[in-house]
Amino acid sequence: MRKRDQDRAWRLPNDRSGVAYQEYHGVYGEDVEAALRFLFAAMAPKPDTDFPLQGRPRMLYMDNGPIARSGVFQHVLRYLDIELRTHLPRSQAPRHATARAKGKVERPFRTVKEMHETLYHFHEPETEQEANAWLRHFLRRYNQMPHRTADHSRLDDWLEHFPPEGLRAMCEWERFCTFAREPERRKVANDARIAVDGVLYQVDPNLVGETVILWWGLFDQELYVEHGPQRYGPYHPVGGPIPLHRYRRFKKTAAEQRAERLEALAAQLVLPRSALTGLPEEPRRPGLPSPPLQPFVDPDPFQEIAYPTPVAAKLAIADYLAMPLAKLSTEQRMAIEDLLRQTLRKQDILTYIRTTLQPMLRR
Repeated sequence: MRKRDQDRAWRLPNDRSGVAYQEYHGVYGEDVEAALRFLFAAMAPKPDTDFPLQGRPRMLYMDNGPIARSGVFQHVLRYLDIELRTHLPRSQAPRHATARAKGKVERPFRTVKEMHETLYHFHEPETEQEANAWLRHFLRRYNQMPHRTADHSRLDDWLEHFPPEGLRAMCEWERFCTFAREPERRKVANDARIAVDGVLYQVDPNLVGETVILWWGLFDQELYVEHGPQRYGPYHPVGGPIPLHRYRRFKKTAAEQRAERLEALAAQLVLPRSALTGLPEEPRRPGLPSPPLQPFVDPDPFQEIAYPTPVAAKLAIADYLAMPLAKLSTEQRMAIEDLLRQTLRKQDILTYIRTTLQPMLRR
């Protein structure tokens, strides 16, 4: 996976077949959040049937940049059971060949720049969504190009070389968001508030003046706080971010003014819009085989699906009933013991408490 700073494009290629998936993201530098969004889109099933690329790879080969060194990016790959490998720095030893990740990615980037992005001089996409739609239209043709060694296309080579056990399915977006959490050590203010990126969160009053650990996800709207062995949360924002457009604009330099004049000259050139939108519609390939999938095994690192132990489940039941379990009858306690021997899933246990145990206590 590689990012282009100038064109803001991300690419995930398959090493053997050469099948590529790319997206445009408007970011400044190498942004971990944009990289994770692109990674999920590349591994998730595509709505277009002509683009069957999906599944979690066994290994990702990247350059040794800020994204590969990011702790939250490495945590997400560890939860998804994906091995991360980076190329070694350039060696001075004459017999030590340096492994590089850039060559396999930069060459297709150059192909996209010469074959597709040249057309932007005639029609520039108005939004990022439109640019990605044009890019996906080009990638369908790119993946249908001949393979570098075999006598079929890149996509046919990918479809013919599935692993024997099948592709590893990707998790849902909501579950993927919980993996992108990174700890941060902060001190709670005297008003029991914590500011994160200009947004205030009201935490438990017992944490005033304490140094806590924030579990803040890149895609979460909720904040979790950890102090010692106890975890608090989720907490929601109590204030909005700092308003935009509070500072004056910078004066344009001579180079920026010259670039605007060149853009105005490029806008005068004419090219039919159908060259980018793909009209007339190309005939679609009939019946591409659907790849076999392995079910996603949820690691549940934050214990959001099941209780870790039966003792934790009993404490949660007592807290939900607002009474100690010792006040229950012998038959009710035995029923709870049988339920905890069968499952520790939070949804199953709370359903039993609401539908069976609570009505008995009310009567």
